[in-house]
Order: sequence, then C-alpha cells, then structure tokens
Amino acid sequence: MHGANVLITGAAGGMGRMYAERAVVEGAAAVVLWDRDAGALARTADELGRAAGGRTVVRSYVVDVAELGAIAKAAHKVRRDVGAPDVLVNNAGIVRGNAYFWETDSGDDVRPTMLVNALAPMYVTREFLPAMIAAGRPARIVNVGSAAGTLANPRMAAYAASKAALNGWSDSLRLELEQAGHEHVRVTTVTPSYISTGMFAGARGPLLAPVLAPELVVERVWRAMLDGRPLVELPASVRLSRILRAVLPTRVFDRVIGDGFGIYRSMDRFRGRG
Repeated sequence: MHGANVLITGAAGGMGRMYAERAVVEGAAAVVLWDRDAGALARTADELGRAAGGRTVVRSYVVDVAELGAIAKAAHKVRRDVGAPDVLVNNAGIVRGNAYFWETDSGDDVRPTMLVNALAPMYVTREFLPAMIAAGRPARIVNVGSAAGTLANPRMAAYAASKAALNGWSDSLRLELEQAGHEHVRVTTVTPSYISTGMFAGARGPLLAPVLAPELVVERVWRAMLDGRPLVELPASVRLSRILRAVLPTRVFDRVIGDGFGIYRSMDRFRGRG
C-alpha cells in the first residue's frame, strides 16, 4: 500500500471514508475521493489532508456515479492530476425503500439502484483498468457487493438484482484477468450482510448473521485486498446460506432458512438513512 495511488467511490462518509483513512495511515502516495455530497466530501478531504501531514496527497472530486457520463470526465481529471490508481475501491452504493417490487417507482427507485450499484462500478473500472494492466505492477480492485446478491430477500428486489449483477461481473473480471495473464491485477469481491453504517437502519440481522460493525468489515476487506484474495463473505453464515441454497429444494430452503432463520423478514422494519 505504501506509495500507491488509491481511489475510493462513496468516500465522503461511512465505510468509504474508513477505507480512505486506512490508505492514509498505510502511506499511500495519493488518496482520491469520489462522492456526490460536496459538503461532506470537502470536510472529509480537509480532515484527511490534515491527518496525512503532507505525506499523502488527498484529492476530492464531486461525482455522482449514477451519471455515467460524469465518470469519464472525473476519470480524465484524476489521470491528469495524480495518475491512474493502483487500488480502486468501488464502494458507492444505494438502497431504496421498504416496499414490494410492484410498489417501487422505476425512475426513482429501480433505475438509480441499478446505475449506482451495478453499472457505475463497471464504468469506473473500465476507465482505469487498461492503465493498471499496462503498468505491470501490483494493482487491486475491490468491488463491494452484498450477500443480497447471493441470496434473494423480500422487499429489496432491485437492490438484490443490482448486487447479483455486481457480484457476477466482479468474479468474471477476476477470471478474465487471470486467463489473460494479468495476474498482477487482483479483484476482490465483497459480499457482506447488513452493516451498521445507517444505510440499512432498521433492518434486523437474521439468526447467525448479526449486523456487522463497519470497522470489522473494513479490516477484513483491507487484508483480503492486500493479499489478493478473490472473495470476502461476512459473516461466515453468508457462505453457509449460499451452500444450503444450492443443495436444499427451494421450498425447503424458504421454510427452514428464509423463514426459520428470519432472513425473509429482515427488511420488514427497514427505514434506511431517510
């Protein structure tokens, strides 16, 4: 990590900011922050800059990754100002509403969810990946997916769809890089359950899957990223549920795991950040 350029989306607060703080502590050459919240982004950049004490360059760019055209413009500025990243953390994500799919609005709920969670990471990565490949030095891409992308859940159909798309693309990208002989660029897919950042306020952790502390998730993801591990599943029950989903008949799984473990009721009281 020492001497690397790090770019993080959704970096003005929550876990995005925590990844940025970790990069500064570990001596990154430059930390690039993307977020759509201009005020929070400015405060975060200022605080990180003061914490870095001149050892790390901190640059911030107001970018709404739901605007796919804005991604290319911001990427051009990053390449001009600090160069291509060695580490890319696709962290930005949104979740909308506590409603059944037919109650959601395709424009206000479904479309932005798919844009931010699924398409934006692809567009951001496509902007920087050729330079990461060409550089020939160790590089890392972290794609923050979700356990919801491996196990469907009522009241989050669009979110589950967006994260399933992200999870599938991310692992496909990993395999493509390996097959093409670009092993110096490693991809880590992260599929956590609920995390106590406020994004899923009101959601209840099902049996064997308590709501996770963000500090724990950042620590696990950071270590996996440095090691180049392909997958981070948190907690361990996420992997167990994925295995059981594959071996149990669908109706048995619904009854025993979905209903019995409380997974299918975990979003009943979701309210989010409001």
